[in-house]
Amino acid sequence: MRPDMPLTAFQFSLYRHYRIVHGVRIALAFILTFLLVRIAEIPEGSWPLITLVVVMGPVSSWGNVFPRAVQRIFGTLFGSIAGLIAIWLELFSLPFMLVWCALVMFISGFLTLGKHPYMALLIGITLGVVCGGVPGDITTALWRGGDVILGSLLALLFTSIWPQKAYTHWRIQFSDLLLETARIYHAGLSPNLVEKPRLTRPLHRLLGNVIKMRALIDPSSKETRTPRSVFEGIQTLNRNLVCTLELQLNAWWASRQSHLIMLNAPALRRAQQMTESTLRALSVAVVEGSGDNIAARSAELAEISRELRQLIAESDSHDRVETPIHGYVWLSLEMARQLERLSELTRLALRK
Repeated sequence: MRPDMPLTAFQFSLYRHYRIVHGVRIALAFILTFLLVRIAEIPEGSWPLITLVVVMGPVSSWGNVFPRAVQRIFGTLFGSIAGLIAIWLELFSLPFMLVWCALVMFISGFLTLGKHPYMALLIGITLGVVCGGVPGDITTALWRGGDVILGSLLALLFTSIWPQKAYTHWRIQFSDLLLETARIYHAGLSPNLVEKPRLTRPLHRLLGNVIKMRALIDPSSKETRTPRSVFEGIQTLNRNLVCTLELQLNAWWASRQSHLIMLNAPALRRAQQMTESTLRALSVAVVEGSGDNIAARSAELAEISRELRQLIAESDSHDRVETPIHGYVWLSLEMARQLERLSELTRLALRK
């Protein structure tokens, strides 16, 4: 998929109700698979239905379902072969069959803690499904293995029809987070307030939403082939922005005297306006898929950073410096640096 494609209003509506869409997709897939099993009179027909729900149920995006289904197919193949060997060994010697099953389960348990835990787990599950039937009944074992593969392929088919993209979901959530950060920033640093607003709950909710975005990193990287490090960098900067904002609000309202001094500082006001406008511009750019505005904002942020560094240097030359003012200026400079870096990574994430 093209990472720079603009998001439409229909996509916004669809992805904001993704749980409903996911439920409808699974319901239709289950009904159609059930009809296929009944019309075709497939033996052991419950296994395609079970596999369909297992593969599609926990995840909704293509970037998650595809590797999950592939791992299930390969795990089922290896598990089916191991189960057939176990059934064949049981015809000659039950102890040999138990030793073989123990060896396969050891490999399954060992690999479960590796890079492909789901595939390794399916090897052990399929072994139990195949060899847990009637002793020596190879036909039933083959049908069970084939039914599980059929269920995985059907899950891929139904998911590929109008698939949900984790990357699109990530863009919508990222845009919402930037916009919410801008709103909290504006509410907390507004010059029209006479006392500190209560923003603890909004900040905690914002940080919780940032943490939830981590689940979309891996599938988004797979769908767009963008390096995972880009999404990880954005995730880290998002978390740092929220923490910096909370510290900045505390410094802004630390004392009445320092607050009045900062209110009358033109450089700080320009920095506030530029920070808020940059957050909103990034939110829009993520939706539109355009990095042109981001580049322009980066240049303005660099200019603001130079003004803040000069302000810090001037304050360091005085013997008596208000600690809250110095801390707020430093935090403003840090937020500007984070926004510069976030703008660069966002451009990489939106690149073709």
